[in-house]
Amino acid sequence: MKKSIIFKIIALLILFSSCKKDFLSRQPQDAYSNSSLWTSAGDANAALTGVYNGQQYNFSDNGPSWADGTLIVYLDCASDNAYGQYPWEGFQAFGNGSINPTNTNAANLWSYKTIQKCNFFLTNVVATPMDATLKNQMIAQVKFIRAYEYFVMSQLYGDVPLVITGLTIPAANSVTRTPKADVTKFILSELTAAIADLPTSYSAANAGHITKGAALALKARVELYEQDYADCITDCQAVMQLGYTLDPSYQDLFRIQNQANNPEIIAAAQYVENPSGSSNGVLGVMPSNSMGGWASIDPVQNLVDAYEMDNGKPITDQASGYDPANPYKHRDPRLAATILYPGALVAPTVPGGTTSYYDPLGASSPDYYASGNNTSPSGYVVQKYTSHISDFDQLFQSGLNITVIRYAEILLSYAEAKIESGQIDASVYNAINKVRNRAGMPSVDQSVYNTQASLRALVRNERRVEFAFEGLRWFDIQRWKIGAQVMNGAVYGAKIGTVDAATGKYTITGTPLKVEDRVFADKNYLWPVPQSEIDINKNLKQNPGY
Repeated sequence: MKKSIIFKIIALLILFSSCKKDFLSRQPQDAYSNSSLWTSAGDANAALTGVYNGQQYNFSDNGPSWADGTLIVYLDCASDNAYGQYPWEGFQAFGNGSINPTNTNAANLWSYKTIQKCNFFLTNVVATPMDATLKNQMIAQVKFIRAYEYFVMSQLYGDVPLVITGLTIPAANSVTRTPKADVTKFILSELTAAIADLPTSYSAANAGHITKGAALALKARVELYEQDYADCITDCQAVMQLGYTLDPSYQDLFRIQNQANNPEIIAAAQYVENPSGSSNGVLGVMPSNSMGGWASIDPVQNLVDAYEMDNGKPITDQASGYDPANPYKHRDPRLAATILYPGALVAPTVPGGTTSYYDPLGASSPDYYASGNNTSPSGYVVQKYTSHISDFDQLFQSGLNITVIRYAEILLSYAEAKIESGQIDASVYNAINKVRNRAGMPSVDQSVYNTQASLRALVRNERRVEFAFEGLRWFDIQRWKIGAQVMNGAVYGAKIGTVDAATGKYTITGTPLKVEDRVFADKNYLWPVPQSEIDINKNLKQNPGY
């Protein structure tokens, strides 16, 4: 019988293939049974580890996390922030609108691998003899993970089958899609239940596990996306009472030495530098050729232009002081922290090495945009996560965690929900100012931003520049329904010019680099259901327009 890719029954050895060795070797491999596997808190904890080790889309298939750091970083290629230059990596077609049901490539997120692990755990842990409080904490963590998986899938595909128990192969191959509204209702109910049993923190041995703050924060995100602003405000306020703060440095927030016990990080995909299979494999795709990377994710000019001047004015403001001949001078510091642009200083790639200036425009440069040798066609590469490459022994096997939710999102979600509710007060400006001031930007000019429309535009742009390459931009485009405005037409990069190797001076001599043409239609607000799944299960119906 043909097995469904999405609902294949997960054999026990596969389910716990990443668990502790002593758990796996307690009995001969052909003697496993539920009665022998769920006999203690240790068994339940090993099973919980197997659930955490379950991300869906991983560049090297070697990541250990419940959340997918690779997807988080790559997803901006499906938005107006970036271009995914390699079609086989799966995101280029989502960005330019050419995606179809038979061409989902590596970006196929229609997967129930982690959800089925969660279902198996929740079905079997109930009878395990162990401390009730600890058991409830474990159940709450797994409910969060399952809710997160359904959140991502339902945002990308809309209606998805809601499966909360294990399925036989015939049942798996005949499920139907559940309305997104019902899936969202389930997500919120699961998160509400989890919040009650989750602690605010863990011991060092369980660092990185799901906390009460993570469940509240995800619930607030879902509520914001669903325009349930009242509940979003309430949950954001609850997170604000838990002791999270902003990291003092925006750039250093994303460095590996600052990830442990960081007061801003609410939830993160966890990694360990380890070539055997628990490392982060996505960092190497971001830098350019001379830095040992592939330049897979290429920022575009439209994102660069979204960063204000350091006086708080947009570059389109005649009084901003923006100089087209020196386009990166006196800009929001988050620009340099996020994007490596022509003439920018490149930190040494090895400890004790020398600095250089990034040159994607010189034909003899190893980073020349048109070389086709792991260089960026836009002339820009991602700087966030890799500002100090010397921090890592191996770019493709690093231990850098990828943030899933951080406190800055709570502040801006709170501000957006208040703005959309018409509750514009001092707390709105205070929340936005905390994010801006931390980055080195001035507070909001209340003489300019004093209406719902102007503040809406401000907070939307603030989200874009604050969270670039953190997996949120596409969802913002989707929920604001701005795809027709921002995802159509030609996409450009930096302007042709020269970079002085000694000083980094960037001299513009020509027109912007053209990256690609894009077409956006309403159907593109949802991804197509992979045709391979419909071929297996005729009860699955395709999204409109595909």
